[in-house]
Amino acid sequence: MRAVREDCVWSQQITHRDLVPYLIEESHEVIDAVEGGTRDDLREELGDLLWQVLFHAAIAAQDPDDPFDIDDVASTLTEKMVRRHPHVFAGEVANTPEEVLVHWNAAKAAEKRTRTSVLDGVPRGMPALALAQKLVGRAAGAAVLAPASPAPAPASEAELGDALLALVTVARTQGWDAERALRERLRMLEDEVRAVEAAS
Repeated sequence: MRAVREDCVWSQQITHRDLVPYLIEESHEVIDAVEGGTRDDLREELGDLLWQVLFHAAIAAQDPDDPFDIDDVASTLTEKMVRRHPHVFAGEVANTPEEVLVHWNAAKAAEKRTRTSVLDGVPRGMPALALAQKLVGRAAGAAVLAPASPAPAPASEAELGDALLALVTVARTQGWDAERALRERLRMLEDEVRAVEAAS
């Protein structure tokens, strides 16, 4: 990566912002490889995603004001994972996945003391459906309930997929933008959560 950054004219001009579309694309290619590819596909796509991390770290290493490199990235990650796994590294006990989550959430809360809302830290650039799932979970933590499931509720992930596809079909038939509709509804949910937080 260092050689490419130093000797490739195109790579020399690239910024963190320039890399974002590639990072998104490579992430989706990893997902495709996990969901329907071969082991060789997965190995290749994980390598491409790792290249994005290395590229960002190489750019960061050249920052004149606040440089850091891949070793700093790895060190920061290691420290975080040790803090978030006290049942592995610090003598705490967790015998179930739920107990692990308790330790994880406690460590994360201690790290993020400056956050003032359960919504802080949710990346708004996520696809609308993934964002919706994240925000509904955070809203429940603030005792704000999202709209109830239509009856009858899907009984499996396959049925859920059918229901979601049916809703997208309705949107297309009506000339509506399903992504925009969900994002606009999520903004309303965020407003509801922030209003509850402000009142408490």
